[in-house]
Amino acid sequence: QVQLVESGGGSVQSGGSLRLSCAASPYTGSNYRWAWFRQAPTKEREGVASIGNNGATIYADSVKGRFTISQDNAKNTLYLQMNNLKPEDTAMYYCAARFGWWPRLDPGDYSYWGQGTQVTVAS
Repeated sequence: QVQLVESGGGSVQSGGSLRLSCAASPYTGSNYRWAWFRQAPTKEREGVASIGNNGATIYADSVKGRFTISQDNAKNTLYLQMNNLKPEDTAMYYCAARFGWWPRLDPGDYSYWGQGTQVTVAS
């Protein structure tokens, strides 16, 4: 069982930046795909960014050029750098993981989920 704990959420003004972190335990090695999802009230959970076992990354069109997903395998930690934040980015952000190779943005492709961290962007 993999435990995921997110941190780094908060409230910012439009145009601001935040960096989310997701610490995993126990150590997962390099055999997992990872992703960030978000869910706003009354909306479905949507994939934001994913990084595969092979280092490949994919992003939702709505965040391309603004968000960057990365990982530190030594620290077993996933990151999401979010720049130029917009009010529509307001949501609960979740990290997810599953044994696998390629990045994926479908929630059904993930077995392990964190509890989430709230991001609020004021206009």
